[in-house]
Amino acid sequence: MPRELHLAIELNGTGELNGTGHHPADADPSAALTAAHWTDLVRLAEQGALDFVTVGDRLAPPPDGGGDRIAPPLDGSGGRLDAVAVLAQVALVTSRIGLVPTVNTTHTEPFRTSTALAGLDIVSAGRAGWQADVSTTGARAVGRVSRASAAELWAEAADIAEFAARLWDSWADDAEVRDATTGRFTDPDRLHQVDGDGPHFAARGPSMVPRPPQGRPPLAVALDVHDSDGQWELAAGHADVVLLDADEPVTARLARSALLHRTAEAGRDPDALRVLVRVAVDLGGGAGPRPHSLPPADTVRFTGAAADLAGLLADWHAAGGADGFHLLPASAPADLPAVVHELLPPLRERGIFRTGYTGRTLRDHLGLPHPADRVALRPDTAR
Repeated sequence: MPRELHLAIELNGTGELNGTGHHPADADPSAALTAAHWTDLVRLAEQGALDFVTVGDRLAPPPDGGGDRIAPPLDGSGGRLDAVAVLAQVALVTSRIGLVPTVNTTHTEPFRTSTALAGLDIVSAGRAGWQADVSTTGARAVGRVSRASAAELWAEAADIAEFAARLWDSWADDAEVRDATTGRFTDPDRLHQVDGDGPHFAARGPSMVPRPPQGRPPLAVALDVHDSDGQWELAAGHADVVLLDADEPVTARLARSALLHRTAEAGRDPDALRVLVRVAVDLGGGAGPRPHSLPPADTVRFTGAAADLAGLLADWHAAGGADGFHLLPASAPADLPAVVHELLPPLRERGIFRTGYTGRTLRDHLGLPHPADRVALRPDTAR
């Protein structure tokens, strides 16, 4: 029996200004500013039993506005909603699919990162994840004066990922008592003081939010074989999912092997890491291929019929370089129906993709264990 693959889809281009995919010409640019747009897309992805959806976010100014412009165009075409807020809304009308927003660690306070993601995991009943990203261009939009190098920003991202995990661990799984007779909400002996003192920030715990249902929402890191060592260190040291750019099966296999080796060197279990190759796809939306619609990427690029894409994914999966795939559609509204109705059936016929969800949390879908409370295991940190 072949091993099942994991499958996720990006609902907007992290390098674009709207929420319609990488090719906005065939979609209403203002649609991404409505709740219906997002709920319709995610419900359809859930109908297909995809592992998770990703929603990008960015602070860079519009590309046609120059380096000094930070306001979006007045026609709404440059508008973008906060990714965590979007998926918190979607969580209320879905029940199984994983929800993975991009969080910019450069301009989001570590405590805010932790509490926002814990809140998303709670309201979604354990379906939250997050994709860490950094920004070298959005400083003026948030009032940041100094500009750090990319290496410093990725090192900061790693520190924030570690501190967020420690904050989530600052509440034991059974810290909530909810005893109406005594009026106690928590057991103080099950809360732990954590400090974040480092070169990039200073913060204190415990968290104000109970431990998330998943313990720690899974962290996804986008990675290219040519990326900086800082990005590789973040992935090896903290990621649960790596979204890998690779243009050939052998490249993916070698990169995955190197990544698993570095994960083991970081003292983590490499078997608890999922590597999904990113695939830029244009399935035509029922109207034939759209010229020049695929995003620039050093990864697999496919234009054509969904049934042919199924064969490509099956071949790559059999080559052993990927646990699954992260699809980057040319247009999410146009291509997602083809993914659900035309791509998934032949993958199921091959026995390599689920017919329905067997678990309830994102960790369940990915086959990841519930993480232990690391802080509770260190007696010196108990309050």
